[in-house]
Amino acid sequence: MLMTSGLVADRAPDEIGGASRILGMQKIVSLIYAGADVTPLWNELMQRVGADGADAAAIFDLATILQTLGRSEEAHQVLRGAVELKRDFCVVHGNGQGPRLLAFVTPGNFMANTPLDFLLAGSNCVLWLHHVDPETTELSDLPDHDVAFMAIGESTENVPVLGRMQKLLLDFDGPIMNNDPELISRLTRDGVSGMLASEPSILSPRTHRVPREDLVAVGAGTKTLDECAPGLSFPLVVRPISTHAGNGMERIIDIPGLSAWLSTQPAPELYVAPFIDFRGPDGLYNKQRVVFIEGKAFASHMALSEHWIVHYLSAGMAQSPAKRAVEQAWMENFDTDFAIRHKESFAALYRHIGLDYFGIDCAELPDGRLLVFELDVAMVVHNMDSAVIYPYKQVAMRKLFDAFVAAVQNKTATC
Repeated sequence: MLMTSGLVADRAPDEIGGASRILGMQKIVSLIYAGADVTPLWNELMQRVGADGADAAAIFDLATILQTLGRSEEAHQVLRGAVELKRDFCVVHGNGQGPRLLAFVTPGNFMANTPLDFLLAGSNCVLWLHHVDPETTELSDLPDHDVAFMAIGESTENVPVLGRMQKLLLDFDGPIMNNDPELISRLTRDGVSGMLASEPSILSPRTHRVPREDLVAVGAGTKTLDECAPGLSFPLVVRPISTHAGNGMERIIDIPGLSAWLSTQPAPELYVAPFIDFRGPDGLYNKQRVVFIEGKAFASHMALSEHWIVHYLSAGMAQSPAKRAVEQAWMENFDTDFAIRHKESFAALYRHIGLDYFGIDCAELPDGRLLVFELDVAMVVHNMDSAVIYPYKQVAMRKLFDAFVAAVQNKTATC
């Protein structure tokens, strides 16, 4: 492995990465998020592949376009084809004179790995993506870099590769961030709720993995919820294992509702947790995304919704000046207000996790506790929202991104 300490100067931006250079997630997703027509880009990439079927970089960018457009199965197949041709891909930010960050990633959707490309927006960093899988036997012939980052996130699909990386990184020579694949593999919904169960300042509803057949038996009256998991009772939140963004999730208030939901969900194992009413004084459900960088908390976004499943894009934030005003106040006063009130909770989270980078989705309960819905290293954090509609977000995200780049530089300097 070749690695140099410090930053490398006088690199011509157009020369960095060579045939491995891609546009990357941040540029492509931003174009589509802004409503741009990517047909010309698609055609250009297809022409490159037509001229050279081994143009792995063009194939990789095509996979990113497909993933952004929601064509996940096609995207996965195309991405696999790119990775079979080449393991390393390069994204150059700015003039490319900043730190070179090498990310260990695995093929998957946008939530499979830490979205480092977004975190480096506006910087001069070079990001190398080195793809590994359960069959990877060594970490050799890596691109020149200053700092490495273990970017593979928790998921059922990623369990084997996380186990492999736990072994491979034992002998890794050089500074590396988030170097704890075993801990990351335990950041499941039930794992996180178990970790945080004894923290008085945090409520992470105890989540159970329950076989579908047990819940079917509850619906049939031959088993009780308490027999499935001690203390479990209605209302419940149920969802298939390894899903995100509310996919397949439902609030169940009684046995008929459970039976009806099960009739639509064939998954053999399900997450089951008590439903917590987290509406604020305004009657809205609110959810905040907070990112931790070297133990310090940063505001990422806040959404307020009439529905208990809170997603930023469906919460009507763009259409509601009143909601945006609440988010703006939350972001602008985060360090002197929210972070102070939840200082004990934030300290407890970092004490349990201790990674260089991770994020949580949370809410503030009336009794002052922090309700933690999810904790992960691969949550999407971005600055793609309109600067006209959300001018305050540009400031908050720049602060977060600068802190991340500073953490990369700190890792370089201290190792």
